Amino acid sequence: MIYTVTLNPSIDFIVRLENLELGSVNRMESDDKYAGGKGINVSRILKRLNIDNTATGFVGGFTGRFIEESLQTEGITSNFVHVEEDTRINVKVKAGLETEINGPGPHISSGKLAELETILAALTEKDTVVFAGSAPSNLGNQVYNTLIPLARKAGAQVVCDFEGQTLLDSLQYGPLLVKPNNHELADIFDVELNGLTDIEKYARQILAKGAQNVIISMAGDGALLVTPDSAYFAKPIKGNVKNSVGAGDSMVAGFTGEFVKSGDPVEALKWGVACGTATTFSDDLASEAFIKETYEKVEVERL
Repeated sequence: MIYTVTLNPSIDFIVRLENLELGSVNRMESDDKYAGGKGINVSRILKRLNIDNTATGFVGGFTGRFIEESLQTEGITSNFVHVEEDTRINVKVKAGLETEINGPGPHISSGKLAELETILAALTEKDTVVFAGSAPSNLGNQVYNTLIPLARKAGAQVVCDFEGQTLLDSLQYGPLLVKPNNHELADIFDVELNGLTDIEKYARQILAKGAQNVIISMAGDGALLVTPDSAYFAKPIKGNVKNSVGAGDSMVAGFTGEFVKSGDPVEALKWGVACGTATTFSDDLASEAFIKETYEKVEVERL
């Protein structure tokens, strides 16, 4: 079973209007409300690939109920720890430029954290856990240094989708996959990357620190998978970019779902690129049909 862990999920409230005038009454043209958070996005894409999974983390209040009910509607199993304060709402205003207003999230008590630890400690070697996104502020991202080893001690594989120091900290646990983009990779090593040769060089340093596979996403310039044995470049696919939210999460879902099923890193890369690209060209997370259509366009070459 694949589990996704979202410590600070949200309702993503997307508002569309032609222009945003500060200090005035603005009337939206349309809006959408989605269950959000990086791990939850992974769960939603996995389900669209017909891969069963369980979403866990913390939810609370009426907003938390919305998330659970939304996932249930999509046929996704959840096993959240319920907290007293409301799950946050993140507002994304699309009016030419996109503006985000993100909530802080609820306070997580030591008792509620212990409940999540119990869930992770009960996993087995047949499980894979996707840890993704930031933690509520009172926990801080250092909480992953407690949670990830619990899953690993239970025998589960882990996928770690973080940035910066949190990503570096996770490498000691031998993650199945990490997926920084090229800018994040450059920031980690405080270097300027010039071409695929440089990107592969520093991705291999990520491998040397413990990762089993590294995908470097490069937006419209494709993606590079680096494994202990080789490196594979997925060429970019042209299309109309509509959505930057969830594209990276979709790539993580596609790779993880296929790798758990087949153990083939190249095929996993192809599905990861298909999912990420299809979401980029969609208003929300990509549909199953569009993912499959995009998969047929993916070209991968060994470097």
